[in-house]
Amino acid sequence: MTIEELRTASDEIGIHLTEEMMEQLETYCSLLQEWNEKINLTAIKEKDEIIEKHFHDSLLPLAGRRLEGTVADVGTGAGFPGLVWKIVFPELPVALIEPTGKRCTFLKEVIDQLQLKGITVYNERAEEHAQKHREEYSAVTARAVANLSILAELCVPLLKKDGLFIAMKGSQGHQEAIAAQHAMKVLGCTLEEEKETSLSEGDHRVNLFYRKTGHTPIEYPRNYGRIKKQPL
Repeated sequence: MTIEELRTASDEIGIHLTEEMMEQLETYCSLLQEWNEKINLTAIKEKDEIIEKHFHDSLLPLAGRRLEGTVADVGTGAGFPGLVWKIVFPELPVALIEPTGKRCTFLKEVIDQLQLKGITVYNERAEEHAQKHREEYSAVTARAVANLSILAELCVPLLKKDGLFIAMKGSQGHQEAIAAQHAMKVLGCTLEEEKETSLSEGDHRVNLFYRKTGHTPIEYPRNYGRIKKQPL
């Protein structure tokens, strides 16, 4: 996918990319390729694949949706989807949560070069972040971080009541949603929408949208070792 094809595909889902946004995404792509030679940021290295499998994929959950309030991206890695969302919606306040220091250094470099404002990088785990930022965010998202039963406990405690949790999943998303029903009930979320889509090459995506209907019990999140060993 070329950057022009990304613009066309984005228009089809109601997201308009300006010339400035296109230039910022081009710079982001170049920095990703440059830094990826030094540190492990992504297994996807070719420009056309980065544009489709990272940029386009990041935008698919926002088809027909307009986010309001502050958004947290848990385990953002090289900035997907949070950094892409910030470029495309510059007024959206974004928090990027990433435990790996080298990746955080990369994220700060991109933010600096693109002169983005209203975006913060937190070099910490989600369960650590929840100690100071519990139920603070209007929307929380995560992409390719963990199985949904585990992911929910990392993300939902950060979410305000009535906020939106967007879990970006692959072809097993529906099965993960079924397996995570108990976890979501305990944490105070209900499934609002399950949207199936695909990239132009046919890669299947299932994006899950959960509405937080009650406060998360104070004992969650537990430490990561317990979350992983005994998922809800």
